[in-house]
Amino acid sequence: MPEVNGQIRLVVSADDFGKNPSTNAAVLKAHREGILTTAGLMVNEDGAKESVKIAQENPRLGIGLHLVLLFDKPALPPSSIPDLIDTDGKLKKNAVGSGFNCYFRKRLKSQLKAEIKAQVAKFKETGLNLDHINGHLHFHLHPVVFKIILENAQDWGVKAIRLMHEPLFLNLRIAKGRYFMRITEAITFKLLSSWCKNKLRQRGIKYTDRVFGLLQNKKVDSEYLKKLLKVLPNGVSEIYSHPSVDEFPDELDALVNPEVRKIICERQIKLIRYKEI
Repeated sequence: MPEVNGQIRLVVSADDFGKNPSTNAAVLKAHREGILTTAGLMVNEDGAKESVKIAQENPRLGIGLHLVLLFDKPALPPSSIPDLIDTDGKLKKNAVGSGFNCYFRKRLKSQLKAEIKAQVAKFKETGLNLDHINGHLHFHLHPVVFKIILENAQDWGVKAIRLMHEPLFLNLRIAKGRYFMRITEAITFKLLSSWCKNKLRQRGIKYTDRVFGLLQNKKVDSEYLKKLLKVLPNGVSEIYSHPSVDEFPDELDALVNPEVRKIICERQIKLIRYKEI
């Protein structure tokens, strides 16, 4: 998306909204007391009902669909999507194997479409406006899954999608460790996102100029955020994390940190939702 008069605009999002009460409490706190502007809703999880109530009571919080096609609960009965299901009745846990199967097993594509459609339908049943779509483990960018979303975007009301294109050299300047994994992930998702961009432009679907959080491996803490915000480029960026009260408290603390908010004010960074891109 193009820059607007050199202004820095920032989407701050939380994944896994609806997963459990701990995540829901963190999202609420980060939105009311911090910088959080959007959250990705997992419609099949135990905390989904509570998260919808939170969203209804906080209309400034943009709510996207956090599409889940791996690890967790499906929207459809396992018998309807047998090739997506593991022995425990949940979605398969082998991301690499599932990715290959999506290409080469024809009947898997119809099951994928059915499950995605069911999750979109469950989201619509909440009555919430769809701010954007992203995916658990970023599986929404798998070419087969992405094509399904794109082909149905108009009918499903999809107006924005998260692209995982994080600037590698900027990340290397402000963070340390896991160099091989960070470089590998950055290159992989840069290629995927580049392939997706033109297709989104053609359909008028919005995305940010860049996304931060991928290369931090659930370590988007206060120190990282302060360093990043001081060098955040012009244009539209997204920072995503996984705040929770118990599992990732450092990511929650970062979103309500007073020094983080001070930097945002000093640099006149405008906090937005996807719908405001």
